[in-house]
Amino acid sequence: MKNTFRLKALLALTLGISMLSSCQKTKVTQKDGIEYTYINEGSEKAANGEIYLYHLEIKNADDSVIYSTLEQPVPGYLMANDSLEVSNGMDEIFMALRKGDSITFSSTVQTIFGPNFPPFLSAEDQLQCNLGVFDIISQDSLSMFFMEASRIENEKRAERAKVLMVEDGQKIEEYAQANGLDVQKTENGLYYVIEREGNGPETTPGTTMYVDYAGYLLDGTIFDTSIESLAQEKGIYNAGRPYEPLPVNVGMGQVIPGWDEGLMLLKKGSKAKFLIPSPLGYGENGAGSLIGPNSILIFDVEVQDVQK
Repeated sequence: MKNTFRLKALLALTLGISMLSSCQKTKVTQKDGIEYTYINEGSEKAANGEIYLYHLEIKNADDSVIYSTLEQPVPGYLMANDSLEVSNGMDEIFMALRKGDSITFSSTVQTIFGPNFPPFLSAEDQLQCNLGVFDIISQDSLSMFFMEASRIENEKRAERAKVLMVEDGQKIEEYAQANGLDVQKTENGLYYVIEREGNGPETTPGTTMYVDYAGYLLDGTIFDTSIESLAQEKGIYNAGRPYEPLPVNVGMGQVIPGWDEGLMLLKKGSKAKFLIPSPLGYGENGAGSLIGPNSILIFDVEVQDVQK
């Protein structure tokens, strides 16, 4: 399958742009009065229970893309069901789809999304939608399709992570030099500084460590800490959470990879700094409002207790 679904989708969304005069057909939905135009009109209708695969791109008045399945690992999908009740204009458009359809339409945010529209949009903002249906598959094939799409995306992520490890490593080394840090680097790419050696036996997977920490972005922005006084000092204090050492079963995948590996280097009483490339942190997804995608993270950690 490889990238066939993406190629077909791009063709479905763009087919006929040079043939508008010969392919164009405009209709209006009975509900909501959405005027939509077929740039290309398909002919194959899915049987009840079969699955349409489609791509959808939504742009705002500035021609900026605010949503696109083309940038997602998998396309949109819809089960054909002739018995479903049509409740709005969007239902009319989607329930009349055929393989090969390439449709464009514009309407308000309220009409397209309904009452639960994204908070960064206003109800009466105009949006432009491009919709392309590129395949029909059976329900039995759907899980196989998504498994293959997931495999392809994982391969892509792994390749992107390799590039980021190199790029992030360069940034971390520059940061370390600028800040006088004598960093060491593991084979997996974690940078660290042991600021105080601990004591006790070597740490093994499954060991429970109780860790005080403070997490920063590369620009110095603090995003979390277990230390109450530091949270108050930095203006991120949250009265609704406990401030105490975090218990971590080390080496068990309970925390980000950079922590899992870094804590294995420490003992009770150890104090260290972890400089974590984004693939060993929260990766492409980021975490919360402060940790964006592909963020390099810096943690000051201190192991307060260890329990085998």
